Amino acid sequence: MTSRRDFLKTSALASAGLGLGLHAQAQGLQGKEPLFKISLAEWSLNRSLFAGKIDHLDFAPLARQHGIEAVEYVNQFFMDKAKDKTYLREMKARADGEGVRSVLIMCDREGMLGASAEKERIQTVENHKKWVEAAKFLGCHCIRINGYSSVPWSESRADFEESQKLVADGLRRMCEFADKYGLDVIIENHGGYSSHAGWLAGVVLLSGHQRAGTLPDFGNFRMGKDKNGKPVSYDSYRGVKELMPYARGVSVKPTVWNAKGKQSPLNYEKMMKLVVDAGYHGYCGIEHGEAGREWESIEEVRDRLIAARKALGKDDE
Repeated sequence: MTSRRDFLKTSALASAGLGLGLHAQAQGLQGKEPLFKISLAEWSLNRSLFAGKIDHLDFAPLARQHGIEAVEYVNQFFMDKAKDKTYLREMKARADGEGVRSVLIMCDREGMLGASAEKERIQTVENHKKWVEAAKFLGCHCIRINGYSSVPWSESRADFEESQKLVADGLRRMCEFADKYGLDVIIENHGGYSSHAGWLAGVVLLSGHQRAGTLPDFGNFRMGKDKNGKPVSYDSYRGVKELMPYARGVSVKPTVWNAKGKQSPLNYEKMMKLVVDAGYHGYCGIEHGEAGREWESIEEVRDRLIAARKALGKDDE
């Protein structure tokens, strides 16, 4: 693992040269507000983080070194630190010191939001409270939670509606707490019912809370498998369009699904037009890192986003 001294030396050199150039390119021309902003989801580097090749504390400076000025944390990489103010203070200092914005925390492994038992739903909300507090401390605007239910995915309408009600109840409870901190609570299409855009939009509406929102993920519209074991999916372009009215963030993957369970490369310009046409101009988080070439693949997606943004007419030189 790279020592902090060596890392800081490398980071300083990068900031003096390439890093500054990439920063200006990635975020738009100086003095102009970009059509949308680019952030980096920590999951893009999950292989290196789990293997100990990258320290979580170095994530924000590394993102800045690669021309990205905003980050989206994943709680799995500092799971036992949510209440550790010394650790959180160091996270914040490193991000702030590089001029990196902390956008959100993606929260996993904290229970089932739509559990059938009310007691379990309440406990799930309790489990997430520390992440709301940590997100507030770090300067994030929201947390991302999972909209999973005890009702297994199926093509039954009754199951569809029951799971919606359960998750909406958990989401409302979560939002009532987060509202005290001025934070939003957003659900990503992340498998099962949540990857059905109509279901997820319905959950947000059923929750009845202004803090509830979505995190449309371009590549996560696979719901499950049919009786023959084939993928059942929702069209990514349609799904993003339906979720954008409630979006408080966007997750960018370079592949999409169609309604027949087939994947294909992302049409960046087409998808980003859907995003900005919905009136969204916030952070679009890259969530992609290929094995053995994580940073290279991240930079490829970054550059494609920059090209799409320019093509959509905002970044004219």
